[in-house]
Amino acid sequence: MSQTIEQKLADLGITLPTPTAPLANYVPVVRTGNLLFVSGQVSIDGAGKITTGKLGGGVEIETGRAAARQCAINILAQVKAAVGDLEKVVRVVKLVGFVNSTPDFVDQPKVMNGCSDLLVEVLGDRGRHARSAVGIAALPFDAAVEVEAVVEVA
Repeated sequence: MSQTIEQKLADLGITLPTPTAPLANYVPVVRTGNLLFVSGQVSIDGAGKITTGKLGGGVEIETGRAAARQCAINILAQVKAAVGDLEKVVRVVKLVGFVNSTPDFVDQPKVMNGCSDLLVEVLGDRGRHARSAVGIAALPFDAAVEVEAVVEVA
């Protein structure tokens, strides 16, 4: 018998946080048909701490990967809040990752692997997705990483 998504999260020591409320004029998730469009999630943890700074400007790749992993956790929290049960996830369709980085930093994909790897670890093949990893000059709150997602649900 295979594990549920909630059991996999628990085995990894992950407790989904209560999703944060929008800080501007938008909604955290829009559902159209069987697709959820999850607004960009920054790497805010359950204690309200955000990983900040620029990759290539003092923030190491492993710190960025951990920030991207936290973004994945926040995406899952938003999905659960939207549909009530993570077992309704059919597939993570697409991720767009924004990495706060210096102009010469070129390892955005390595940073975004923190998000992608967690989604595949927790969701299996349902977590495999198309992805963009974009370097950007600044993010809200000086966040190191922000990730938005498109998720198909039942």
